[in-house]
Amino acid sequence: MGYFPNWTLKTSGAVMPDERLPTGQTVVAGLQHVVAMFGSTVLAPVLMGFDPNVAIFFSGLATLLFFVITRGQLPSYLGSSFAFIGVVIAATGYAGSGPNPNIGVALGGIIACGAVYAVIGLIVQGVGTAWIEKLLPPVVTGAVVAAIGLNLTSVAISMISASPYTKWIALFTVVAVALVAVYARGLPQRLPILIGGLAAYILYALTASSFGAPTIDFGKIGAAAWFGLPQFVAPVFEMKAITLIVPVAIILVAENLGHIKGISVMTGRNFDRLIGRGFFADGLGTMIAGSGGGTGVTTYAENMGVMAVTRVYSTLVFVAAGIIALLLGFSPKFGAVIGTIPVAVLGGLAVVVFGLIAATAGRIWVENKVDFSEPKNLITVATALILGAGDLKLPIFGYELGGIGTATFGAIVLYHLLNRRTA
Repeated sequence: MGYFPNWTLKTSGAVMPDERLPTGQTVVAGLQHVVAMFGSTVLAPVLMGFDPNVAIFFSGLATLLFFVITRGQLPSYLGSSFAFIGVVIAATGYAGSGPNPNIGVALGGIIACGAVYAVIGLIVQGVGTAWIEKLLPPVVTGAVVAAIGLNLTSVAISMISASPYTKWIALFTVVAVALVAVYARGLPQRLPILIGGLAAYILYALTASSFGAPTIDFGKIGAAAWFGLPQFVAPVFEMKAITLIVPVAIILVAENLGHIKGISVMTGRNFDRLIGRGFFADGLGTMIAGSGGGTGVTTYAENMGVMAVTRVYSTLVFVAAGIIALLLGFSPKFGAVIGTIPVAVLGGLAVVVFGLIAATAGRIWVENKVDFSEPKNLITVATALILGAGDLKLPIFGYELGGIGTATFGAIVLYHLLNRRTA
């Protein structure tokens, strides 16, 4: 066998990673994955004040890079990571609407985080994952994930609090997303952010003027060109931002370890030998994205959901998806459409997304049967939640560690301190 698989044609039933659909069906399946990742991959940069065109461009590039580094054997799409939102907002002081004036500082931190993540990938490739699972047991990873979600609470609330009208639009957005997620079937159920957000967008467009709210300026869409280069931004390296953002690497490791294990279960294939390559590819993709104005990237659960529904796991589908995303990045008109989304709608989406980040912790604890009758587990989680939600900033050697970093390292140190005594 060469570096890449010899993909064999498959026209019915489950399509494995080393099999392929006919070319036309591969392109259509790739487009479906672009639609699935679209809502979240665009929302994350918008919430951080990044250019969504650039984020989409780098998500496509990172997906193709992941395909090459994992030897075309591990089906995954790499989209914008929500784990970066809280630390980027903290590092840049972003106000919540419009372009982020301090984006360069965030990009330096994202590159540093990607570098740490890539190094972890190289270590895992050499020695395996047992040390990660020991350092970051489920009780700790769950606590850190919950702290990240809770740390973003004030951001979401500030986005929806401009007026009573914006609060009601935001709550309508939340309900619309929830209804699609629960009651829709097939592909629409995989796109609740996209469909729910569109419903709220239409409602806002029809009612804003009646309530004295700023109306949507559709002229910007008409004036934007169909094709143009993405607006790349250069990184700026500041130690304060780097210390805030680097701890996110721990979350990406835990998240992607779970995703790769999940893909193994879905396909019936053992991908443990590719975990290190997957981490390295994700870290390198994050570094490249940060070097030009993109968000950090991660493997996407949304696209795993599409694979579970369609039973199409061919890695060539993700090549098609990556190329389509690259092409979208070259359309300023696409960016202009995203730029017209009202802050009230974005705030409603933020309530859902940030809440889901926190709620994911519960899933981690339940699936791994974390025992909360054990004081060491209870105290570790309780401490991390308050440190993260309260955004406790801790001065260390002249630098300030933000609330998410304090919660992350606090949970790790406290758990292992309390875990010294055997039960």
